[in-house]
Amino acid sequence: MAKPQPSWYLGGPEAPSSPRTMRTLRKIQSHQVLTSSSALIAQTQSSYPSGARAVDGSTAAQPSAAIRAPTRRPRSNSDATTREVTPAAPAPTQRRPARKTGSGVGIKRSLLENLVRDGPQNGDTHEALQELKYLVLSTRVDADGDGMSPYRVYLWSILLNVSPVPTDDYLALVHRGGSPAYAKIRNDTFRTLATDPLFKRRVTEASLIRLLNAVAWKLRDSKTRPRSRPSSSRRREMELLVNTPPSIQEEPDLDDRGSVHSTAVSDSAIYVQGMNVLCAPFLYAARSEVEAFALFHYFVTKECPGYIRGAMDGVHRGLRLVDRCLEIVEPKLAAYLFSKGMYAELYAFPSVLTLCACTPPLPEVLHLWDFLFAYGPHLNILCIVAQLIRMRDTLLESPSPNKILRSLPPLDAKDIIALTVLLVQKIPNDLYAEMINHAK
Repeated sequence: MAKPQPSWYLGGPEAPSSPRTMRTLRKIQSHQVLTSSSALIAQTQSSYPSGARAVDGSTAAQPSAAIRAPTRRPRSNSDATTREVTPAAPAPTQRRPARKTGSGVGIKRSLLENLVRDGPQNGDTHEALQELKYLVLSTRVDADGDGMSPYRVYLWSILLNVSPVPTDDYLALVHRGGSPAYAKIRNDTFRTLATDPLFKRRVTEASLIRLLNAVAWKLRDSKTRPRSRPSSSRRREMELLVNTPPSIQEEPDLDDRGSVHSTAVSDSAIYVQGMNVLCAPFLYAARSEVEAFALFHYFVTKECPGYIRGAMDGVHRGLRLVDRCLEIVEPKLAAYLFSKGMYAELYAFPSVLTLCACTPPLPEVLHLWDFLFAYGPHLNILCIVAQLIRMRDTLLESPSPNKILRSLPPLDAKDIIALTVLLVQKIPNDLYAEMINHAK
């Protein structure tokens, strides 16, 4: 079956030949945007009115009609039973006339939603992508109290540059039955965000099992599939951009929110403990398992493959970066924690591995991920540092900061993002480059 044509956000004829090169360039460009003064002004704004200036100083363009995201509809949550109660219609005396919009929908859409739905103006995907990132930074994705948004999954697909996956391809993986990692998956899924009522109400354990098992099959197939010899130009590019993955050693055991336990390593890296928590927000935000599968598989294989190797070398590099960044931006706090033997490897392992998905509440995790997918998941390192800075006084006053760091305070995505953008300016370029590549 031929793969579907990619959406408007995928590269056209002028796109670089290497997706990895494209991702690296986009992250470097994001760094330049975040370190500019205009970006710092933008992130403090609470709204983005029509006609306001974009990050580059140009007037925000109204996107033209192109490929539209699917309209609002209930999420197909596989075998989950429907728990939502349909609200009763208001009395005639309470009904208000709907506001008119260009699409005929009764509720006025935000600029961010319009851009996601309508696509770029005049086919200029680069300018539209920059505007989309600016809107993510300066506004929040429209969502209800549970963190649900009808267009967030499409926003993530655009920002991560993920093509749709045919449903039949996903079903074929599911119908293959249990993968070699099936027993480990079943041992983890029941405790995934077990204390989060929003997640448990919306996502079934069966959905988690199917998706993780399908990804395990996909990863196993990629290990056993014979590889063709690359061309000379492609080989030179790989030598410059691709690091040889280290050998599989050990992996830590994690509880329902990612706390570390010791355990023996499995004979394969098609699944490591902690992938269940990293997968959870994708399943929660997506409108189908297939959408979540496409996003999650891309993310763990392209954005953070070092996180899911048996040795989790990318996670350990990230932990060292947390200590180094904290030492630069908040030397007094870093010195105090180090004097107490509190290094990031003792308290930040779950936060690095899961991009802070281990810290509730889940709706704030989703808002934080909007920012991370727009400007690069590597910024999660600074998001963790930002959380420590927000706890600075409490930590400095405590004779036993290890007790406080056993569980981080609830996420406040808006404040963490604002502080993270300020911290970007203080990070030296060479250290920032290490952040970009630490998960590869």
